[in-house]
Amino acid sequence: MIIRAAAFASENIKLSGQIYLPDIGSVVEYPTVCICHGIPRDAPGVSPEPRDGGYPELAERICREGFAVLIFRFRGVGDSGGNFDITGWMRDLEAALDYLWALNEIDRSHLCLLGYSGGAAVSVCVAAEDERVSSVVACACPADFDNLKKSIAEGEPIVEHFRRIGIIRDKDFPRSDEEWTDGFSKVRPIEYISRISPRNLLLVHGSDDEVVDLSHAHRLYERAGEPKQLLVIDGAGHRLRRDERAVKPVIDWLKAQGS
Repeated sequence: MIIRAAAFASENIKLSGQIYLPDIGSVVEYPTVCICHGIPRDAPGVSPEPRDGGYPELAERICREGFAVLIFRFRGVGDSGGNFDITGWMRDLEAALDYLWALNEIDRSHLCLLGYSGGAAVSVCVAAEDERVSSVVACACPADFDNLKKSIAEGEPIVEHFRRIGIIRDKDFPRSDEEWTDGFSKVRPIEYISRISPRNLLLVHGSDDEVVDLSHAHRLYERAGEPKQLLVIDGAGHRLRRDERAVKPVIDWLKAQGS
């Protein structure tokens, strides 16, 4: 396995990540997975759960199955620049696709988006309008943010919540709290998901998701076109990346699709 640093710009904002490449002799182009993380819920420095290897561990597992894998941090997160902005995340993902598209090692006919929570919502919306995406896996994906934008911060003003946890960093950002918050009304997977068809779609959701109710998955599935599959993990919560009952089926699905 070869791991390289990945860096690219989105609207002059530097985004960083890593790309994982299988070290398989004569193979030049690999089916590719772009992993899209969710909206952080904890402040920096909060200890992860024991044995949680994070997205790098997931990327390594997928790479071992013969896929090239990109993980990157959206604006406002980790060592990427900028401030959290949900519509900005859509533009970040487009920039990530541009980055992948320019790599010689990428099989451009097999490029899957694997998103979690807010990253899944962005993945659905971007895939609907970008034919470079060949398939989508959306885990714990909200159909919309109509109620979530109030519940994420648990009563705290939402802009202040994200400022407190460190993903809104600049004092003069956003220029308008109302305009920034309205961005959540524009990222509506329920209005985009039908346009993923005829490309392959897998929805994965926990029956006991404490952040995004299971009803969101059923709404998305009903609206989506074929081919589509819904996998409900009995007893699972929101953080499906940490649940082997969700991780293994996703990897198996990727292998079966070849993308």
